[in-house]
Amino acid sequence: MTSPPRADDAHPYLRAATSGIRHHTRAQERAVPSQPVGRAHLDVLHAHLTALHRLLNQLAETTRPPHPAAGRQLATAHTRLWQATTAVHDAFHLLPHNTECHPERLPEGPPVLTICQRHLAAGHTIRRKITPADLNTPLHGHTSTCAR
Repeated sequence: MTSPPRADDAHPYLRAATSGIRHHTRAQERAVPSQPVGRAHLDVLHAHLTALHRLLNQLAETTRPPHPAAGRQLATAHTRLWQATTAVHDAFHLLPHNTECHPERLPEGPPVLTICQRHLAAGHTIRRKITPADLNTPLHGHTSTCAR
């Protein structure tokens, strides 16, 4: 029988992603006079959020049978993350188009199609599990075991 990994060795890919986001945030803070976010930035952020969305869905599904309360909390986080993902997708479409963009030169197609295809694919998962009413319901009854 193997012993569980030490906390600092557990989940190295998640730790690297978290570290990367922290580094990116610090770099943004130091950027030349606060440049507004662009479509490419939101596209990458949307990709990150949809990957995290899939992970939270998987964690909620595997946690729920042995620990129903924890599974419900993860399912709630899954729903709230979808709301954030949708807001980023909407913001992407509200930003101006890059006039120098040549989508025909991109092997994966225009960026607008990439983000929309990703969003639609993730949306299939959420629609199988969550009703529109659930998506619009504020978070009630949230309890935390953390000291305030």
